[in-house]
Amino acid sequence: MAKHIASARISTESSALLKELNDSLPFDRELYREDIAGSKAHAAMLKEQGIISPEDYEAIVSGLERILGEIEAGEFDFDRGDEDIHMAIERRLTELVGEAGKRLHTARSRNDQVALDFRMYVLRKDREIAALLLDLIEVLLRRAREHTATLLPGMTHLQHAQPINLGYHLTAYAAMFRRDWERFTDSARRNNRSPLGCAALAGTPHPIDRRMSANALGFEWPTLNCLDTVSDRDFALEILFNIATMMMHISRLSEELILWSTSEFAFVRLADEHATGSSIMPQKKNPDIPELLRGKTGRAYGNLMALLTVMKGLPLAYNKDTQEDKEGVFDSVRTAELSLRVLAEMIDRMEIDTEAMERACMRGHLSATDLADWLVRERGIPFRDAYHIVGKAVNFAEERGKDISELGAEELAEVDARIAPEACAILDNRASMNARSSEGGTATVRTEEQIETMEKWLSSVRSEE
Repeated sequence: MAKHIASARISTESSALLKELNDSLPFDRELYREDIAGSKAHAAMLKEQGIISPEDYEAIVSGLERILGEIEAGEFDFDRGDEDIHMAIERRLTELVGEAGKRLHTARSRNDQVALDFRMYVLRKDREIAALLLDLIEVLLRRAREHTATLLPGMTHLQHAQPINLGYHLTAYAAMFRRDWERFTDSARRNNRSPLGCAALAGTPHPIDRRMSANALGFEWPTLNCLDTVSDRDFALEILFNIATMMMHISRLSEELILWSTSEFAFVRLADEHATGSSIMPQKKNPDIPELLRGKTGRAYGNLMALLTVMKGLPLAYNKDTQEDKEGVFDSVRTAELSLRVLAEMIDRMEIDTEAMERACMRGHLSATDLADWLVRERGIPFRDAYHIVGKAVNFAEERGKDISELGAEELAEVDARIAPEACAILDNRASMNARSSEGGTATVRTEEQIETMEKWLSSVRSEE
C-alpha cells in the first residue's frame, strides 16, 4: 500500500487504526462520475479566469477522461492510501499529467468538492427515483382501470366497512406515490445549487466565477453562503426522508398484498417468480417480495435517523462527522430503486380473483350505512336514531345467518315499520358502491374520473422528461 501524507501540517503517517476509521474510499468511490465532472467544470472555469493556462487545462481534461475510462473499465488502482475518491483521482491525475494535475485544486477545498460531488449524486438519484415512481404509478393505474367495477370490501380498523371497487383502492396508492414523486422532484429543484467555489468555508481570494461552473454542471445557480454550504447536508436528509416516506407507502401496500394472498382472503395470487416455497411444507407459496419490502422499510428509517443524529450537534462549518452521510444514503437509494422496480413488476403480473373479492362483500354488512342514510333522507329520522334502527337490523340479519343486503322487504319491516320495500334496492352492495358519487368517492364513474385525472398528469409529466 502506498504511504501518503495528505496534510502539510501533519509530519508523520497516521496510525493504522486512524486510517481504518478515516478512510472513505471503499464507499465514496461511487461518486467518481460526479468528482470527475466537477473537476472538469472547475478546470474550465480556472482556464477562463486566467488562473491556469490553456495547456494545463487541456492536460487536466485529457487526464480526467482517461481516469474515467480506467474506472469504468475496472482498470483503476484504488489505493487505500488515497483515503477517498477525491485524493485517488487527484493522485492518478498527477501521475498522468504531472504539474498540471497539482494545479487543479487551486481555489478549491475538499470541503466544497465533497459537498459538490455528493449533492450532484443525490440530485441525480432524486430524478431517477422519481422516474421509477412514474413507472409504478403507471402500472397501478393500468390495473385500476381494469377493475373500476370490481367490488371490494372497504375497511377501517381492518374490519369490513363499506363497499368500494378495486380500481378505487389501487388509485389511492397511485395518489400516495404521486405525492412521493412530488417530494423527490421538489427536493431536486430546491437543492439545485452549486457548492463549487466555496473552498474550505469562506470562499477564495482567487478571481473565480462560480456561476460559470454552476451552469456547466447543470445547477440553477451557486449557493448563497459558503459557511452554510460546506456543512449543509439537508439535501441528503431530504432524500432519506423522501425514501423513508415512500418505503412506508410501499410497506402499507405490501402488507395488504400479504393479507390478500392468504387463504383467508384469497383476493390475489402472486406470480410464481415473485414467491417462494417452503423447505419442508410442499404446499406453501410464500409472499417473500412484499415481506422483504415491508422489512426494508425499517432499514430506510434507520438511515434517516442515523444522519439526523450525526448532524444534530455539529457547529459550523465542516466537521469530519459528515463523512457518515454517504453510506446510509447509498444504501437507501439502492433499496428504493430495487423496491420500486420489483413492486411494479409484481403488481403488473399478479392475478386478481374478482369473485373472491365480491364474495367477501357479502360479509360484514357493508351497506348498513346506506340504510341509515335512507331513513334520514326519506323518513326524516335523525341520524343517531337511524343509526340505532340499523343496528337492530344488523342483529336481526346475524340471528338469521344473513348479510343485511340479503334481508327482504318483510324482514326489514319487521325490524322497523318505517323501512319501506324500496329500501331493499339501496342495500345492494353494487348500488351502495355507486351511490358514493361525491367528488373523490368510490362510485365507478368517480373512480374513472380519478384515473383519467392521474393519467393526464402522468402524460404531462412524461412529456416534460
